[in-house]
Amino acid sequence: MKTDTISDMLTRIRNANLSKHQIVQIPATNVTRSITVVLLNEGFIESFEELKNGLRSSLLLSLKYTGKERTPLIKKITRASRPGLRLYSNAKKMPRVLGGFGTALDSTSKGLMTDKKAREEGIGGELLCYIW
Repeated sequence: MKTDTISDMLTRIRNANLSKHQIVQIPATNVTRSITVVLLNEGFIESFEELKNGLRSSLLLSLKYTGKERTPLIKKITRASRPGLRLYSNAKKMPRVLGGFGTALDSTSKGLMTDKKAREEGIGGELLCYIW
């Protein structure tokens, strides 16, 4: 798994949230597509679409904001596992982010999924990031 694409994606989303941008463009890879689908299913983003430009393709993510002040729905997004320190967890010891209010993304043998789904299926994996 290419870790720099995950860190790059998380940084782009974090910066776009701070600047209150409506959309953010990230390079499209299998991992970023999977993370985007999970973010959409969990309700952290409104929608996404893939732009194909020859050999390179990118994803356009539409971020969600609430209220007149446009406060971002994603309060914090942090990387858990990194190249120097990989974090793995089994299903029983899967961390609960903010007591269940947040989400941890896990890379499992059955694909990328949230901590709740990994607990339900009884499988563990590498902890990629925490979102709340």
